Amino acid sequence: MQHLISLNDLTKEEIYKILDLSQKLKRQQKEGVEHHLLKGKTLGMIFSKSSTRTRVSFEVGMYQLGGYALFLNSSDIQLGRGETIYDTAQVLSRYVDGIMIRTFSHQDVLDLAAYGSIPVINGLTDLMHPCQILADLFTIYEFKGSLEGLKLAYVGDGNNVAHSLLHGCAKVGMDISVASPIGYECNKDIVEEAQEAASISGSQVFLTNNPIEAVVDADVIYTDTWVSMGQESEKEKRISIFMPYQVNKHLFSYAKEDAVFLHCLPAYRGYEVTEEIIDGHQSLVFEEAENRLHVQKAVLAILMGNV
Repeated sequence: MQHLISLNDLTKEEIYKILDLSQKLKRQQKEGVEHHLLKGKTLGMIFSKSSTRTRVSFEVGMYQLGGYALFLNSSDIQLGRGETIYDTAQVLSRYVDGIMIRTFSHQDVLDLAAYGSIPVINGLTDLMHPCQILADLFTIYEFKGSLEGLKLAYVGDGNNVAHSLLHGCAKVGMDISVASPIGYECNKDIVEEAQEAASISGSQVFLTNNPIEAVVDADVIYTDTWVSMGQESEKEKRISIFMPYQVNKHLFSYAKEDAVFLHCLPAYRGYEVTEEIIDGHQSLVFEEAENRLHVQKAVLAILMGNV
């Protein structure tokens, strides 16, 4: 691993290395063991999109690893306001030891990695969200004891979260079914990449427009907001189209009896998920949110500390 841009870039072994180190770092943190693997290192965090979990987990993670996190929003730096990504990457490579960027265009992440000389982490783009899905896989791994042979059902918009779930599940040997409305399906190129990875790992990729068909016998049910940043003008239209895809008690009844619920948050209760599901005993959303911290510490340690 030189960067974390897409889970499709990683091998199954590299993903499990992250998960195993996440487990170790989480255990040590709970035991009060300090692990200053990045002492003296600095992470530059570029935010074109606001965030709660991404900023706090990376900032706290760097602190716990003995390093320092520098927050840079769009008004702090010249990126996108005249200075090229090439120049930005060259300059930041001489100041910091790694870059985490949360932005709109996926090409920005690719360019930073191509033009800089330090590790680049994709904190989120409109196309992918690999950090989130590593936390999801770790959460499932913790509570189910394994990943291979399980079925994850994603219900909702074929967005960046769905794309990285396709990559992640296919890489580790989990079956994945995705149910989205017509016109809101996943990117075809990413689906093809996932199908290719699944053919190697022995898992299945299933796409449908029927949410019930997707969740039958699922071990994990996952959903995300129907209205992402930049889509606010489409809110009423999207709510109308996606309401049949709401994760509620009826839909959940088609999954396995011990199925768990995941959501990357923020959640809009009463829309993509009902309160009885997200607050129910099968929901792991807050454990999942906590695991962003531990997984991202593992990614940082591997990329910036050569662990």
